[in-house]
Amino acid sequence: MPGMLRSDRMSSSGRQWPGDRVWLHRIAVLNAGATFLLILAGGLVTNTGSGMAVPDWPATFGQNMFLFPWSRMVDGIFYEHSHRLVGSAVGVLTLALAVALWIREPRPWLRWLGIGALVAVLIQGVLGGLRVVLVEDSLAIVHGVVAQAFFALTVSLALFTSRAWIGAPARSSVADAGPLGILCLSTTGILYMQIVFGALLTHVGATLGAHLATAGVVLVLACVLAARIRRCRVELPQLIRPVILLCGLLILQLVLGLGAYMARFTSVPLPLGQVSVLAFPVLHRLNAGLLLVTSLVLTLRTFRLLGCPARRRGPGWVSGELSG
Repeated sequence: MPGMLRSDRMSSSGRQWPGDRVWLHRIAVLNAGATFLLILAGGLVTNTGSGMAVPDWPATFGQNMFLFPWSRMVDGIFYEHSHRLVGSAVGVLTLALAVALWIREPRPWLRWLGIGALVAVLIQGVLGGLRVVLVEDSLAIVHGVVAQAFFALTVSLALFTSRAWIGAPARSSVADAGPLGILCLSTTGILYMQIVFGALLTHVGATLGAHLATAGVVLVLACVLAARIRRCRVELPQLIRPVILLCGLLILQLVLGLGAYMARFTSVPLPLGQVSVLAFPVLHRLNAGLLLVTSLVLTLRTFRLLGCPARRRGPGWVSGELSG
């Protein structure tokens, strides 16, 4: 990150990186970081059973949620109310980013993507509120799944506003560029499917088999992807670090998944007792989000460097706009 914010303000293509674009990127990075914390807070709410600790919305026990006294934030109320406060902060940051993009960003598709993020965070807030008001578990599942998709969107905005994404990229020539792009996209899609199955498993105890099966598919795809990128490491050095990170996070995810399984479905005692019982599923969910966004960044970089089939079919934000 420091390399993206050097004082010379020059992009990788040699073009000047204006100060207002620097701040657009900083707001986008801050928003992505806050969303990461929001997912952490949401995991704590779910895995401590605090989802209904505050029974009303948008108020908190009949009071303005921003004026609710800290002295009353104990036990489940602390987790649930903190989740609401962090969610509000993400909403404000998303609004600030959308406005800043609309005023300062010259790329029309990116301005509209900022508006899309604002609409998404509003929908997510309403989903969370309705889950409390209607006492509906299915809305909790949708709320959790949408949260990971929104996290991916915020990371995409941070990537698109970065210095490296200004101007046309230096195209790399790889013989099997099409299959590599499809492989990246498939890995990202299966990872999101894995998140959906994980949400169902968390809230209703179903789809354990599907969750384990998709984990196996992800493992195979990641190994194939790493091997393909390693063979192209000279032509595509920009993809080396993301794929190494993807593999490292995947190994960590398998360990965390095993711990979460043991905590919920077995009677095997875990180190640190109840701390581990809470930590494993929360960190498993959090790491799933990191896996998703790492795979997404890898996919976007691949399409940017190699192009994609849509580019040959006609204009569009994926086919032409990813070049900046």
